[in-house]
Amino acid sequence: MAVRKKRRRKKKGMSYQWKLVLSLLVLALLVGGLFVLDWSRRFELEVKRYPEFGIEIPVDYSLHGIDVSRYQKRINWEAVKTMDIQNIRISFAFIKATEGEKDLDVQFKRNWKQARQSGLPAGAYHFFIPSKDPVKQAVNFIKNVTLKPGDLPPVLDVEQTNNLPASVIQARSKVWLRLVEQHYGVKPVIYTNADFYEKYLGKPFDDYPLWVAHYYEKRKPRIKRDWTLWQHNDAGHVNGIDANVDFNVFNGDSVAFRAFLIR
Repeated sequence: MAVRKKRRRKKKGMSYQWKLVLSLLVLALLVGGLFVLDWSRRFELEVKRYPEFGIEIPVDYSLHGIDVSRYQKRINWEAVKTMDIQNIRISFAFIKATEGEKDLDVQFKRNWKQARQSGLPAGAYHFFIPSKDPVKQAVNFIKNVTLKPGDLPPVLDVEQTNNLPASVIQARSKVWLRLVEQHYGVKPVIYTNADFYEKYLGKPFDDYPLWVAHYYEKRKPRIKRDWTLWQHNDAGHVNGIDANVDFNVFNGDSVAFRAFLIR
């Protein structure tokens, strides 16, 4: 009688399909981990504190600027222009020119001349008083500010209500903006804070470039409409200025900035 050999049972192992699923899962976890790590690093790098500037700066923007008035006293514009901290430098400046119907900032003429001599692109702004005559305010700005190619557009700084309703603030702001645009042939910029814009200006002004003040936000201002400039801090330090100074960024690259300048 022949003896039947016993067949050895093969040990059950992981099927090919399951091995493939497990490999894909491991790969997905690895790629996902690297993706999260990359984004966490980018998140960390978006804002960086520079001791020399004394503030946190949103470094995702390539063009940084300041705005000044008589409160910054006598400024050494060459020192402002040449300050360079890890490739962060001042690329533009806005200078207060006028206020209301008659006032001229006491440092404007000096600042305007020396900022231009330093080669720094500069712009002038008017502090608007809604309770005053907007025509006289426009004339005050126009007679004191001469703009040329390479300058920044004129700016209407509107941030006070003087106990007036939104409709009056809007109507009077429009008068100033229209007269100034007719004179210089360029659309003015509106400067205000995010809350003021949404409450007192809004849609009728959405066609104007916006310079929005919204301090201590990390990466961008919280406002619904598009914006061109963001004033993100009011306590910066800059070489050549013996006082705190407002810091701004331009929302675009160098090509967009050149297109923004008066031509």
